[in-house]
Amino acid sequence: MPYSEKLANRIRDRLAEIPNIEEKAMMGGLTFMLNDKMCVGIIKDELMCRIDPDFHDTAIEKPGCRTMDFTNRPMKGYVMINDTGMKSKKDFDYWIDLAIDFNKKAKASKKRKR
Repeated sequence: MPYSEKLANRIRDRLAEIPNIEEKAMMGGLTFMLNDKMCVGIIKDELMCRIDPDFHDTAIEKPGCRTMDFTNRPMKGYVMINDTGMKSKKDFDYWIDLAIDFNKKAKASKKRKR
């Protein structure tokens, strides 16, 4: 199943005023990079957010949120939010803002040598 174009447009609208955003096809979905660091993305019809790992356990208690377990490896600091957790604009903005806030202190992944 390809990623949700409706969710992609929702993210694009939300990030439109933020500089240094780049879209990349990744993990069978779509990732939005902020300042060359993974920030948010889409896998199928779920929102993926890179958040502060120290906040992870609190985040996954919220409705519609779970630990990202891409390839069956749980990843602390990465969460998936289904439609239940982002139905309202307020809830959607909460997750996007959480990812943007963490991006300021997140480390960029090392560039691969070609």
